[in-house]
Amino acid sequence: MSLEDLKKIPYGKTAIELKNISLAFGGVKALTDVSFDVKKGEVFAIIGPNGAGKSSMLNVINGFYKPTSGTINFAGTDRNEMEPELAAKSGIARTFQNIALFKGMSTLDNLMTGRLLKQKQNFLMQALYFGPVAKEEEEHRERVERVIDFLDLQSIRRTPVGSLPYGLQKRVELGRALAMEPEILLLDEPMAGMNVEEKQDMSRFVLTVNNELKTTIVLIEHDMGVVMDISDRIVVLDYGKKIGSGLPKEIRNNKAVIDAYLGVSDD
Repeated sequence: MSLEDLKKIPYGKTAIELKNISLAFGGVKALTDVSFDVKKGEVFAIIGPNGAGKSSMLNVINGFYKPTSGTINFAGTDRNEMEPELAAKSGIARTFQNIALFKGMSTLDNLMTGRLLKQKQNFLMQALYFGPVAKEEEEHRERVERVIDFLDLQSIRRTPVGSLPYGLQKRVELGRALAMEPEILLLDEPMAGMNVEEKQDMSRFVLTVNNELKTTIVLIEHDMGVVMDISDRIVVLDYGKKIGSGLPKEIRNNKAVIDAYLGVSDD
């Protein structure tokens, strides 16, 4: 699988298909026989109670975990595992449940780290910093500045991220992922710990990334209001097993989902 393979997939066609994925750590089963697909261009949500296996599934998709059994089809190619570096080079970017930024570095410098895999010059040329290296550096900075404008981060571009409010740190982490120019963006609880206003802002940015940048989104989120508002399709996990999938309205009225997670159904 390559970045070009993902780019060639028509919108609305399957970009990732997970087939009978199981994952175990010793005797503990994190995922059991889970299957679903993600279509190019959609916002796809993975929901479920704490411990349902949601983050484990994201880790399987981008190669942090190797499934015990099952296969993942990326852009028409079956794989039983993925390497994180290959996933990144192939157009899959990831944010994490716990913020993973360089707290002493500025917003700009944190976003520049998202360009590392795009660098073409070798280490020696980078150390000398002239000619092609200088031109490449300028191109990376131009890309990062576009992300800063896109996410309204201009006022904090030189601010160390460790001094920023939590909601802004989450937005910077999103920006670093976008600096990689991903075709598929994996978001692990991007709105966790945010207040209502911050959630509204992040929801708007996620939808803008999806609509304007044409980026496929795979999202884990506990706020059901957010999930129902911004998702095209949803899969529900409980104790590592799939208990439901479909459109938001279908999930909202699925009895198995209600019993496991949502709590109330529509009349």
